[in-house]
Amino acid sequence: METTDDLARLQAALDAHALVNLTGGLGSGKSRLARRLAVAAAVDLAGDAGLAGDDSLSAVRRLAAQPGALLLVDSVDGPGRAEAVAAALDPAGNVPGPASPGRPRPRPVLLVSRLPLRAAADWGGRAPVTVALGPRSAAAVEAQAREAGITDPESVALVVRLAGGVPLLADLACRALHAGIAPDVPGAAADRMAGEVLERLGRERSGQRWRHALRLLATVRTGDERLLAGGPGLFEALAGLSLVRRERLGLTVREPYRSLFETAYRWRRPQAYEEVRSRAAGYRRALLSERTPEPRERAGLVEEGLFLTGDPLVRTTLFPPAEEFSRIGPARPGEADDIGRLMHRWAVRGGFDVRRSERIVERWLDDGPTAFRLARDREGRPVGLAALLPVGADTEAGIEPLLQQHATDLLGGPGSGGLFLGAAYGADPVVHAQVLRDILGQAVRAGHLVVSTASPDYQALLHTLSFRPHGGIRDDVYRCGRRPEVYSHDFGAAGLPGWMGALTPDGVGSPAGGPAAGGTAAGGTVGPGGPGIPVQVPVPVPDVPVLVARALARLGDPAELARSPLLARPGIGSPAGLRTWLRDAVAELAAADAPADAEAGAILREYYLGRSRTHHQVARRLHLSRATYFRRLRRGLALLAARLPVRTG
Repeated sequence: METTDDLARLQAALDAHALVNLTGGLGSGKSRLARRLAVAAAVDLAGDAGLAGDDSLSAVRRLAAQPGALLLVDSVDGPGRAEAVAAALDPAGNVPGPASPGRPRPRPVLLVSRLPLRAAADWGGRAPVTVALGPRSAAAVEAQAREAGITDPESVALVVRLAGGVPLLADLACRALHAGIAPDVPGAAADRMAGEVLERLGRERSGQRWRHALRLLATVRTGDERLLAGGPGLFEALAGLSLVRRERLGLTVREPYRSLFETAYRWRRPQAYEEVRSRAAGYRRALLSERTPEPRERAGLVEEGLFLTGDPLVRTTLFPPAEEFSRIGPARPGEADDIGRLMHRWAVRGGFDVRRSERIVERWLDDGPTAFRLARDREGRPVGLAALLPVGADTEAGIEPLLQQHATDLLGGPGSGGLFLGAAYGADPVVHAQVLRDILGQAVRAGHLVVSTASPDYQALLHTLSFRPHGGIRDDVYRCGRRPEVYSHDFGAAGLPGWMGALTPDGVGSPAGGPAAGGTAAGGTVGPGGPGIPVQVPVPVPDVPVLVARALARLGDPAELARSPLLARPGIGSPAGLRTWLRDAVAELAAADAPADAEAGAILREYYLGRSRTHHQVARRLHLSRATYFRRLRRGLALLAARLPVRTG
C-alpha cells in the first residue's frame, strides 16, 4: 500500500541522518513501511511496559548504545512517551550524533509516531529529522479494496469514500462489507469502523468520556471549550489526541477521521446529531452578531457556519473528507510562469479556448502577480490558485471584459469595491476546496465579492450560497459555448448573521441582498439556548446614475425595463417611453459643445446603443486611455441622471 517514493524518501533520510522520525496519522501505514527497511532490532512501545515496567525503555537505551544497523522504535505515542524515549536516548549519550574522524557512524535509530516528536519533547541540538507519511491516492485505495475481495463498484466506491486515503480505514471498510453491511448504508459501516479506531486511540488516552466528546467535535467540525461544554479537563483530553488539532476557533478532528466519526454518529443517533449541529450553527451566528470579531476570526466563523448548513453541495465542494496539506498565500515575484501553467490547466479543465484565456490572464498580470493567490504543497510547489482582483480604477480594464454590461453597476455604484473573482483552480478536489474557502475568507475580509463564471458547477454553488445573480454577459468570452454569468454578494459584518441563518435549513433570516429594493431585511440568530437576537441588515438603494446604467444595458428587454424605478419619473411612464428618452438623451449629450460632455455621450452611444463591444474595445475605438474612458463614462451617466425629469409642486 505504501509507495516506492515513500520508501525512497525514508531511506534517503536514514542515509543522511542517524535519528529519523517517521510520522503519519493513525493507520497510515507507518509500521508497515518501516518494516520494509533492513531493521536489525525493533522495540514496540504499544504495550504498557513502555511506561509502567520500563522494560521497553530499557531495551531502547541498551540497544541504542550498541553499534549496529538500524534500530526501530515503534508506537512512540501517548502522554509522556516521547519525553520518555528522549530521556532514554539522551542521558547516556545515546542520541545518535554525527560521525567524526576516529568515530564510526553511530547506530541509526528510526522513531515511529503519529505526531512529530519534535513537538512533544526537548531533544536539544540533536532533534530527529521528520519524514511525514501522507494519504494514499484513490487509485491505491481502490486497488487495496480489490485485493481484499471487494469488487462490486458500489462497494469499492464506499471503501474509497470512507478511507480518505488511509490504509487502515480502507481495511476496516472492507471488513465491514465482508461482515454483511450493505454499501448503501455508509453510516453502519462507519459505526463499525469508528469502534476500532477508538480502541486504537485508547493507548493515547485512558477513560471513556472523551470518546463521545470526539464524536460531538467531529459533528461540529471545530469547537471551543464553551461549545463542547465539557470543561477544561475534557477539552485538554481531546487536545492531546493525535487526531485532533488546535485551530483558530478551537479544536478540530483531522480528516478523514472527522468524517468517519460524524457519519457514524448521524447513523447511530440521528435526532441528537441534528440537535448538536443546530446548536452549533446558532452559536456561530451568535458570535457573529453579539460582538464584532476581527476580520480573520469573522471569516473563520463564516466558514464554520457554511459547514454546519449541512447542504450536500456545500459539503462536497468546500469540505471534502480528506486531509489537507496545502498552504495558501499571495503570489510572489517570479511566480508568473507557475501562474501561467496553472491557468492553462484551468482553461483546459473548463473547456475554454486556451488563447482567449491567456489574453485575459495577461491583463490580470499587467501589474505583476499580486492579483493571484497560490496554494502550495508541502514542498512549496504551486498546485492551485485564485485570480482575485481588488475592484478599483486600476483593475477595471482587466475586469470589465468579464462583466461587460454589468460593469457600471458593479464597478462604479454604491455596491462596488471589494474583490472580483475571475478564476479558481486546484490540482485535486482537496486543493480546490481549500482555494474556494480561502476566496470566501478573503471576501469576508474585503466586504464584497463579484464573480464572473462560465462553469455550471460554480453557478450552482453560488445559487446555493444565495449570491445575487445579475445575468449573463453579452459574449462567450472563453469560446466554450457558454456565456459567463455574473454574481455578487455583500459580506458586510452586519449582514452575515442573517445570511448564515438563511442558509441553514432550520434557520431564519433573509437571503443575500434581501428585498429587491429599499427597506431593511430582517435577519436573525439562534443562540445556544434558543431564539436569538434579530439583526437589521441594511439593503443599499442604487443611486440614480446606476439606475440609468441598468436601464441602458437593458434597452432591448422590455420586461427588464418594466422593473426600472425610472418609470416613475414624469413623462416616461412605460418601457417604450424610457427607451425613447434614453436614446434621445444620449444623442443630445454626444452632440454637446463641451468636449468632455461630447466624449461622454460618444462612450454611452458606442457602448450601450452601438454594436456589442466591451469597454476595452470602445476605449480603443475612441482613442481614450483607460482612466479617461471610465472617468468620462461616469460623467455621462451622471449627466443623464441630472437631466431626468422630476416632479414639481
